[in-house]
Amino acid sequence: MYDLLVRGGTVLDGTGAPGRRADVAVTAGRIAAVGALDGARASSVIDATGRYVMPGFIDTHVHGDAAVFDPDVQLAALRQGVTTFVLGQDGVSYAPAGAETLRYVSRYFAPVNGPHPGLDGGPVTVAELLAGYDRRTPLNTVYLLPHGTIRHGVMGTARRAPEPGELAAMRAHVERGLSEGAAGLSTGLEYVPGAYAGAAEIAALCAPVGAAGLPYVTHMRGYESAAGAAMAEVLEIARAGRVAPHVSHYHGPGDELVALVDGARAEGIDLTFDNYPYLRGSSTLTLVTLPDWLPIADLDATLDALADPSVRDRLERDWFAHRPEVWPRITLSHVPADEFRWAEGMSLPDAAERAGSGPGAFCCDLLVATRLEAGCVFGQPPTNSEESVRALLRHHAQTTGSDAIYQGGHPHPRGWGAFARMLGRHVRELGDWTWEQAAVHLAGRAADRFRLADRGRVETGRAADLAVVDPAAVTDRATYERPRVPAEGVEHVVVNGVPVLSGGVLAEYATPPGRALTPA
Repeated sequence: MYDLLVRGGTVLDGTGAPGRRADVAVTAGRIAAVGALDGARASSVIDATGRYVMPGFIDTHVHGDAAVFDPDVQLAALRQGVTTFVLGQDGVSYAPAGAETLRYVSRYFAPVNGPHPGLDGGPVTVAELLAGYDRRTPLNTVYLLPHGTIRHGVMGTARRAPEPGELAAMRAHVERGLSEGAAGLSTGLEYVPGAYAGAAEIAALCAPVGAAGLPYVTHMRGYESAAGAAMAEVLEIARAGRVAPHVSHYHGPGDELVALVDGARAEGIDLTFDNYPYLRGSSTLTLVTLPDWLPIADLDATLDALADPSVRDRLERDWFAHRPEVWPRITLSHVPADEFRWAEGMSLPDAAERAGSGPGAFCCDLLVATRLEAGCVFGQPPTNSEESVRALLRHHAQTTGSDAIYQGGHPHPRGWGAFARMLGRHVRELGDWTWEQAAVHLAGRAADRFRLADRGRVETGRAADLAVVDPAAVTDRATYERPRVPAEGVEHVVVNGVPVLSGGVLAEYATPPGRALTPA
């Protein structure tokens, strides 16, 4: 007698092996048997006839640090078969942090992460943050140590290299965070204060990460035309820190980017990356529109500067006037100011015209009104083409990360559709992967990368994270115009042996089964 039986499906086990018709039996949260279990009985049965039974998908880059507690976000992920979020991305999150740093990162990354409902003002350790996720949500969580948060806690917003004592203090935070269950170190080298760090600082902090067999995950210092120089820095850090690098949301000219990965791996560097199947990105409006000669890391000083007529004149003359091609590519996704909330979903030029202003002036007004908490969706340069996306996702070092940002009334649709789009468009329609390969790219390889030894496979003894996928129906429904529409084609999902999605709706359970996962 088993707790759960997933009967009659085709199992794609996450190793790339050919699929096979098999039943999957679950007891005490783990897979107890996989095979022809004709006489088996169970307390609960899922009919998977005509469906694929796949390992629960692992979103290797997602900004769900606070949003994971939102039932709408949980539904968005589960309807795509996602059972695990990797948090702490881009070097900015909530722990380890004292009270001042927690206030800073919460405010600076508000357009990305949003407010965490369970933190009371700090200080907060990695162990405490992980405990706040454990059994509090139907999704599993994995946490990366955020370099920018650690740097702020030691150095504030200082734009310089650390003194030896400061570097030692940062390294101590890394070592403690690893001992408390973090699965690697992340940087955001286009976000502050992480942008102020050099390769030597990051390599020194990566040394204990590499020694633990965990990855260095990086939003590089640049993409598109800057990818070559940015990747050179990544590899410099990897060599000096003796750490395996993983590049976040890798995008740009496909031939060049594939060659960079192949070159690193030929050298013996265990480089992996994630990407998502869209040609637009999303971030803070500050990052996308303002120059770094403003005091970006000092949030109040930046607000004062944007209210200063002389600074605005300089911005118009020396910055905005030289970037006219940028404005039409920006759509406002998150505008947390009552007087400008009408602008969500509009292109920045159209919103500026409605406000009777120029794009640059309107951008400044918007940033001041939202206290720098506005977010946007933006079109990438044409070198990030459909062909480039496909070339990257076919690479054997690829994992999948939605880079989902859930804030605002008009967010990027990737949080509601990235994984389903991979299956519906890139597997079923385009054939970029076989279904067996999809289980590797969406689950198996990510589990290996973050040392989640009992995830990512449908094998006896492993944790029972399972997605039951209809290969004929799975598809994304979210669009740039209607981004918050859940995907279709995944109606049953199991997390740690507990059905959490049943018939396409969130299931009921006594205690949320999602665990805060730590490397094994």
